[in-house]
Amino acid sequence: MPYTTYLVEKGASHSFVAEAKPPTVTMPRIKALMTGSLPGFVDVIRNLNSPALLEDSVIRQAKAAGKRIIFYGDETWVKLFPKHFVEYDGTTSFFVSDYTEVDNNVTRHLDKVLKRGDWDMLILHYLGLDHIGHISGPSSPLVGRKLSEMDSVLMKIHTSLLSKEREMALPSLLVLCGDHGMSETGSHGASSMEEVNTPLVLISSAFERKPGDIRHSTRVQQTDVAATLAIALGLPIPKDSVGSLLFPVVEGKPMREQLRFLHLNTVQLSKLLQENVPSYEKGSHPAPAQPPTGTAQEG
Repeated sequence: MPYTTYLVEKGASHSFVAEAKPPTVTMPRIKALMTGSLPGFVDVIRNLNSPALLEDSVIRQAKAAGKRIIFYGDETWVKLFPKHFVEYDGTTSFFVSDYTEVDNNVTRHLDKVLKRGDWDMLILHYLGLDHIGHISGPSSPLVGRKLSEMDSVLMKIHTSLLSKEREMALPSLLVLCGDHGMSETGSHGASSMEEVNTPLVLISSAFERKPGDIRHSTRVQQTDVAATLAIALGLPIPKDSVGSLLFPVVEGKPMREQLRFLHLNTVQLSKLLQENVPSYEKGSHPAPAQPPTGTAQEG
């Protein structure tokens, strides 16, 4: 993936290794990415027939704010968010032997949709790489070809967004991520390092870096994505999110703005704590002991 590698190493980007908590299957991981909460193992059962998501999410907040969202790819998203997309085309993940048409069905929309100006968020969920893993494992020669194809897709989207930015007041944000990893045999669902480690790359001209600015990929939680996306889009953080703002994303902003973003995240987490921990009360910690009267206090 030469284009993606260039962006990660030298381009206007921040990259992370995002840890996905088990179960490392698609539906609970989409929930984690969009709600910032930690889905349970009951979601493994629901993975094949996902009910509509009732929890607060970045998608729900974006729709409520009037943002127009288009989706192409794994139909799990359409089941979770049945009334949130102004346009969608879902592909089934059931036929794991298909690693070509499932992706072509997404890419065929790109040329037209990238030229249009009638959307605010575009979500694409490609399945081919996952299917190759299930068929022949992560060492398959098919993996390299598929990654090369994905690199071309990323380049097409990124160059299109950059050319559009000349007419836009604000910079665009391109997020590249995986919902889960893949074990040595190509499966997923458990908690091995290979299954829980996922790539997360945030690309935007707002993250411009000077020559010699080396940025190392730090380890973060997959649940941090929801809070970060919400703040980036000017939306309320989903109320059940346990994630933290990915701070490198706002480091280039004035200090006052950085503090405001951190305050928004802190207030949301504090409310979540108050609602879920009955004994939690703000300021309920015991006051420090006062020194006896008449003794000298060190300043």
